[in-house]
Amino acid sequence: MPTVSVKRDLLFQSLGREYTDEEFDELCFEFGLELDEITSEKDIISKEQGDVKAEGASDVILYKIDVPANRYDLLCLEGLVRGLQVFKERTEAPRYTRVNPADGEPQKLIITEETALVRPHAVAAVLRNITFTKDRYESFIELQEKLHQNVCRKRTLVAIGTHDLDTISGPFTFTAKPPADIKFKPLNQSKEYTAPELMNLYKTDSHLRHFLHIIEDKPVYPVIYDSNGIVLSMPPIINGDHSKISLNTKNVFIECTATDVTKAKIVLDMMVTMFSEYCDEPFTVEAAEVVYPDGKTCIYPELPYRKETITSDFINKKVGFNETPESIAKLLTRMYLKSEVIGEGGEIEVEIPPTRSDIIHACDIVEDAAMAYGFNNLKRTIPRTYTIANQFPLNKLTELLRQDLAAAGFTEALTFALCSQEDIAEKLNKDISSTKAAHIANPKTAEFQVARTTLLAGLLKTVAANRKMPLPLKLFEISDVVIKDVTRDVGARNNRRLCAVYYNKSPGFEVIHGLLDRTMQLLDVKPGREKGYYIQAAEDSTFFPGRCAEVFAHTQSIGRLGVLHPDVINKFELTMPCSALDIDIEPFL
Repeated sequence: MPTVSVKRDLLFQSLGREYTDEEFDELCFEFGLELDEITSEKDIISKEQGDVKAEGASDVILYKIDVPANRYDLLCLEGLVRGLQVFKERTEAPRYTRVNPADGEPQKLIITEETALVRPHAVAAVLRNITFTKDRYESFIELQEKLHQNVCRKRTLVAIGTHDLDTISGPFTFTAKPPADIKFKPLNQSKEYTAPELMNLYKTDSHLRHFLHIIEDKPVYPVIYDSNGIVLSMPPIINGDHSKISLNTKNVFIECTATDVTKAKIVLDMMVTMFSEYCDEPFTVEAAEVVYPDGKTCIYPELPYRKETITSDFINKKVGFNETPESIAKLLTRMYLKSEVIGEGGEIEVEIPPTRSDIIHACDIVEDAAMAYGFNNLKRTIPRTYTIANQFPLNKLTELLRQDLAAAGFTEALTFALCSQEDIAEKLNKDISSTKAAHIANPKTAEFQVARTTLLAGLLKTVAANRKMPLPLKLFEISDVVIKDVTRDVGARNNRRLCAVYYNKSPGFEVIHGLLDRTMQLLDVKPGREKGYYIQAAEDSTFFPGRCAEVFAHTQSIGRLGVLHPDVINKFELTMPCSALDIDIEPFL
């Protein structure tokens, strides 16, 4: 959950009253938030860097508030105060409107076709005649950072640029150029740099170095120019110093470049709705025109209001209370969802504002109704459906086997469900195409490329990591493997298997065979070809020729046991003989 830091006194001033810490904690809980910590800038620095570094730092009390990850409208003081005031019914939710410029000609952002290689989308808007104070300015910058870390996914999806409109002139051009062709003076720097020089400069920057990888390997870098060729920004890395905003800025041009246009619209809506209250005409946003390479034009911000219809019976049933439609509509209105009863069937029309992009499904509306009612006010009731819980049979069998295999002198191991292709194929003398392995589309490392199709590879790697332990090493694991299966809706299925290995100076086939006999005894399966179990000679490239047997139970093959092939042992960096048992336990349910 994102954490928002707000100054306590400024928060209370905006709310129009003071609270004790306990009262505000209770208010946060009612609204679905959590007061995580009460601290100060001095305390934070003192904890992290020591008392010496904290000297001279501010003693202003800060409230650190945990906010749900999908409530982007609560990531700054302005949105937080507005939400709490509407929740306590001290004010009505404002109506956000998009207006045309006084001269009738909107600012224009032209996107060129070169951007398709890096960041193909952009949206823009203007906050006209805004008044900043120090606290408002800090909140404005802080909201950008919170959005970058949250919905923007660390600038990979969206990057926000804010500019002093009075220092630049439109129309603006969003294009992409070879790095060497881009040169400008970046924010808070004293000289001009080319794009490659900037990338080298920021490799040691504690903040910006985390974003360099987004475009570092691209043949072209995105860049925004004004009509005079002045660089506004090189998204998603840095803005230009020429158009930086300050406390004296009156008109702010906001641009969001993106790989996901939906997220870009949400981010732009959040920026303008949160701070349009400081414009001369509160809650109005000046439109900007975006021209795409194909000639299509779009006007932003969209500031969409949409209406959804939901019945009071549906909400009553899902939440577990019995409220009238009028009461439910009032609860939803307190949660920034202006609602009214329509018709005579208990239907409620809910208006979802542009700040509530988290409302996607009817269940989101139900959740807000429950929150406004108060979870602590819901009566505890006995469920109408009477059921008796039972352990999942396969897990119950697994637990019983684990206990007795451990009692037989084997140690349980727990290995990764993902492994490399080499582990389940080449190292076991198999071909990867014959393993029916489910492959990871974009593996982060070579160690996690596929879902395991056998437990044997994981156990052998465990033995290799514990070679210095006293011999013999007797390990087992009962867990799931993943097998491709076209008959399943997801194209694969889980299969619960038992695998055990015995590693010593001699192969110990009799030990593994004895473990199989003990397992069958526990499963109440007697030796025999018709209704029991038996083994017969088999050939398998993983096992030593002539030292492998196939295990049958109830006339079907359930696995194999034998002495591992020397090549397999060497590939897992082992130096002594090893025997193994690998069987399917699902047929015994």
